[in-house]
Amino acid sequence: MADQEAVDLDRRKFLTVATAATAGVGVVFAATPFVASWSPSERAKALGAPITVDLSKLEPGMMLTYVWRKQPIYIFKRTPETVAKLAAHDAQLKDPKSSDSDQPAYATNEMRSLRPDVAVLIATCTHLGCLPKQRFEPADAELGADWPGGFRCPCHGSRFDLAGRVFNGSPASVNLRVPPYNFENDNTLVIGSDDAAVQGAA
Repeated sequence: MADQEAVDLDRRKFLTVATAATAGVGVVFAATPFVASWSPSERAKALGAPITVDLSKLEPGMMLTYVWRKQPIYIFKRTPETVAKLAAHDAQLKDPKSSDSDQPAYATNEMRSLRPDVAVLIATCTHLGCLPKQRFEPADAELGADWPGGFRCPCHGSRFDLAGRVFNGSPASVNLRVPPYNFENDNTLVIGSDDAAVQGAA
């Protein structure tokens, strides 16, 4: 009888430990989604979190493409020659001063940028949202001898210069949009945040 009671006691201890362990595992699994909810999800990041871009290898004439808020972003470095000639075709543009276009206040200038050499544009055509293609070479055979370099939309032919300003005769009525951004330093661009203090440090 004593042996039976000892067996029963051992069995109860085993069942108690096993039940507690199972409950503990259940608590961990139940808590995991709750703890994970404290961190921003990938969807939340896609909807608004700023992104950082390393510009250290971006040479004049080159372009990078990133995605912010599910929108393609063109980042390109203008050559000194491009910067010097940008005002030469103002008469061919619909909105040369960007007075009717969408950009932060600090980009309402001839270059439409914080720095003359670096352009940051939302790469969706302001006509119907297609992706304009890079046509940086001046005097392009298809676009004509007076083409200064820029972008052409393959869907309906809208043309934009290297500040994202739209040319006369394009279906698009306004310039390409400029997202909020700033420079952490000379080689670090942050898209999605435009803290004025950081801009001033750039």
